[in-house]
Amino acid sequence: MTYSRAQLALIETPLWFCLKSQPKREHLAAIGLRRQLNVPCYAPRLRFRKMTSRGAVWFVEAMFPGYLFAQFVYSLQNRRVGHSPGIQGIVQFGDDLATVDSATIATLRKTSDDEEIVTIDPEIKVGEAVRITEGPFQGLEALVTRLLPAKERVRVLLAFLGRSVETEVSMPQVLSLGPRKI
Repeated sequence: MTYSRAQLALIETPLWFCLKSQPKREHLAAIGLRRQLNVPCYAPRLRFRKMTSRGAVWFVEAMFPGYLFAQFVYSLQNRRVGHSPGIQGIVQFGDDLATVDSATIATLRKTSDDEEIVTIDPEIKVGEAVRITEGPFQGLEALVTRLLPAKERVRVLLAFLGRSVETEVSMPQVLSLGPRKI
């Protein structure tokens, strides 16, 4: 929802605003707003595992890169919030400022832990349908027949050239499509 500055000057209840932050500084800007201005903030981050040359490594990145949410009374705190360290401004569309429904923030908060981190751990199970996302079999659907956790690989059964073939694929190269009966 958007409001003009004149409309916001008349609203005396706190609203959730979307704020533009400096790149890779979303959570630090939220911490600063909480500590310095006592403004409730939400800057969710994703925690996920990714294959690197060192093997599987956990990464944490912003769910909404360059943005965070803050709740405040616009007429009282817009200048202090908009010019806080790490904040580049309040998101606006033309002359109207963007607000976010509190129910949307509550729904997002349900998915994260106390540190505002959502962990994505695509646990693949035997019998699950997957799509191969990289390599020579890219785009093909297959069925997981065996997990090989020591190698970070899965054994899959796929239809290839008119017959069923079983092969090993690296776990980061498969995307779960949901359970399927063998």
